Amino acid sequence: MSSVKTQLRAIFDLTGDYLQALTETVKKQPIHHSRYFELPAPTTDDERQALSSIPVTAHDGQQALLSICNSYTDFYRQQGLSSKMARRHPGLIVLAKQSESELIPYIDKINELKMEFKKLVLTYDNNDARFDAVHSAVPGLQTLSFYRRIHYEGNSPSSVRFTWMKKHSTKSLSRKLALTMLERSSAYSNPRMIDQTQWQRLVEQEKAKVASLSHNEKLRIRRPIRVTPEVNVRFSDARRYHVSGALPFIVFDDNPDLKLGELTSYTLKEDPRKREYEYLVERLYLAKGE
Repeated sequence: MSSVKTQLRAIFDLTGDYLQALTETVKKQPIHHSRYFELPAPTTDDERQALSSIPVTAHDGQQALLSICNSYTDFYRQQGLSSKMARRHPGLIVLAKQSESELIPYIDKINELKMEFKKLVLTYDNNDARFDAVHSAVPGLQTLSFYRRIHYEGNSPSSVRFTWMKKHSTKSLSRKLALTMLERSSAYSNPRMIDQTQWQRLVEQEKAKVASLSHNEKLRIRRPIRVTPEVNVRFSDARRYHVSGALPFIVFDDNPDLKLGELTSYTLKEDPRKREYEYLVERLYLAKGE
């Protein structure tokens, strides 16, 4: 095992020690409120289609606390589930203000170690090398789950609520850069979906479409990102923020009037202002820029 892989394993093991200490300490604290919103685990079928609905099953009390603690260490791939889509664990635990001094050092150290792990992985040049490094060091690890920060708040918000966020990842690029990207992808292969000859023929057709454009043509990739739970923390109308709800959110607060929201089941609603995009390359969501 190389030096970097050895470091990855050491950081992973240390993170695990801190996570165990965190969850054991949480269970000993005065708990004002615990709520866990169970979502269906993503399957391989979910990778190929956007979900039009996501049912939510809410748990509270001791069952919620157990699910919350388990969620922080749910970062291994599971047979029969998607390896590309990480499982999400929205939830909320409100702890006594006195718990801050015991728990925040653990949380900050865990987040620091996760970032250190990610930075080491990114020292490898390409995805294949990163995959090999990670899975040599920690077999079966799902990096998307492991990288997630644990978010918390201790500054007396007026409310903590949940919602679903649906957005797009947008990237602008030139004709030249698009051709370079396509040229690079011609060497990729996915024998489960398409043989190499068919794949290269498809990429050549895409390259021809892009090459037919003028040199100064502006292009844009507008890739949809699957809907995701989000935590909205509000102090006042002018002071609020939101963070990912992929892991349970922790609040340190003794205020009995703190307003707490629920994550309701998701149902797709079409935006009447939505415009249809004519993609130059549908596979990459590549369209002419505006």
